[in-house]
Amino acid sequence: MARNPTRRPPNNCPVCSSRLAVTRLTCPSCDTELSGSFASCEFCVLTDEDREVLRVFLASRGNMKELERHLAVSYPTARARFDVLLTKLGIERGPAAPSSNRVELMEQVARGEIDIDEALKRLENG
Repeated sequence: MARNPTRRPPNNCPVCSSRLAVTRLTCPSCDTELSGSFASCEFCVLTDEDREVLRVFLASRGNMKELERHLAVSYPTARARFDVLLTKLGIERGPAAPSSNRVELMEQVARGEIDIDEALKRLENG
């Protein structure tokens, strides 16, 4: 039986929207089947678009400016997309600084008034 490698199973039940559990695995070569309760991949909840964002971020070794260029969006938009990705993966971040404070800090970095380390320090300290 030929399988389409680009198709992914649904993450949520179509009836009640609860998270589906992986209970059966099948070998495509010999049709051996295993059944039981298996842990699912934490990255399986990501859309193809999310996976591309993660791939670019990792390939650029965490360079947010590179992600910004790849997505062809502003820095705040790239950052917001990455924050959504972290949330989907269940990675909690500290309390966010008010949006206007974040934008002002980024503008100060762009003007060369402060460096990125200083901006990050200010964001962490609120």
